[in-house]
Amino acid sequence: MGGDKEVSPEKTEPGAGRRAFLRRRPANLKTWLSSLSKRGGKDHQRRRSIATYIGGFFSLAIAALAIFVLVRTLSHINLVQLRNAIAATSNDQILIAAGLTSLSFLALTGYDAMALLQLRLRVPYTTTALASFTSYAVCFTLGFPLITAGTVRYWIYSEAGLSAAKIASLTVIAGVTYWLGMALIIGVGLLFRGETISNIDHFEPHINTLIGLGVLGSLLAYLAWVSLGHRKARIQGFKLELPGFKLTLGQIVLGVIDLCSAAGVLYALLPAPRALDFFTFATVYVFGCALGIASYAPGGIGVFEATMLKTVPVPSQEDLLASLLLFRIIYYLIPFVLALAILGAHEGFRHWQNLREVMRGGEEEKGDADG
Repeated sequence: MGGDKEVSPEKTEPGAGRRAFLRRRPANLKTWLSSLSKRGGKDHQRRRSIATYIGGFFSLAIAALAIFVLVRTLSHINLVQLRNAIAATSNDQILIAAGLTSLSFLALTGYDAMALLQLRLRVPYTTTALASFTSYAVCFTLGFPLITAGTVRYWIYSEAGLSAAKIASLTVIAGVTYWLGMALIIGVGLLFRGETISNIDHFEPHINTLIGLGVLGSLLAYLAWVSLGHRKARIQGFKLELPGFKLTLGQIVLGVIDLCSAAGVLYALLPAPRALDFFTFATVYVFGCALGIASYAPGGIGVFEATMLKTVPVPSQEDLLASLLLFRIIYYLIPFVLALAILGAHEGFRHWQNLREVMRGGEEEKGDADG
């Protein structure tokens, strides 16, 4: 799978992937993993290695600063007050958080569905939902989405007849959806809440406004660019045809729904009265997510918490830390455990089906021999 990957139309008939999967083993998982580190030519890999070193330096810097802030903050935490803050969280808050978690993961299934539309692939929604939920639940907790989410998707989509190249392309396009949603939320937040956010990022309000205009302007320019014709770009080493205007709009909407739902989970768990309106809080939340991704920390853990602890005004740090702990449990831990259980059940069911096919084939061969 060396070199650039061109996306070409591909259709999968219902049941064809399953029959093909039963007749042959899917491509070796090592091939899938090695393909992620063998993208592009020598010049591209040289540029990529330089960018990797620079990115690694900034990631370490972000992580180190986050650890410093987190340790300094936690050293002043009163454990008794923290326990009381957790106990003070109402059942209504937890139910709202659980409902918004479900909405967020439902929107995430649309990431895969949108990518499949762009790649002109037909896959049952049940398969799409299974691959999307389990891959995101795993990568949100373990980090390294191209590896973790891509591998989980490979296990599931390869049974539907998708090639490793198509699955890799799907993973990258789904990631673009996430970043498009991020860009819109940050841009709008900085534009319309620049003065409030200036108390958080310590920039002048007009600087926040200019940054917001720049982000939104870039987003509009991207929309105009993809609407003028078929556009191709190299992302993560894969040469892809980018979604057109309508699909890109769909990506932005899905990204906003997902991120606002996820932000709503933490917002619902915050103690009352809340010092920030939801619009401002969602912007801060997305910024914390971006820093967590940049740090390469699994699930952004530590970096995200440090960002929230330094930027979200609350009556006490114990109250906010209690909300963050519950958020990690509801939005990360529970879906992760559920995803592992679903993957285990799916794998067991698949092996049982394979065994039945083998047994049925053996009985047919025996019957032919007797006849």
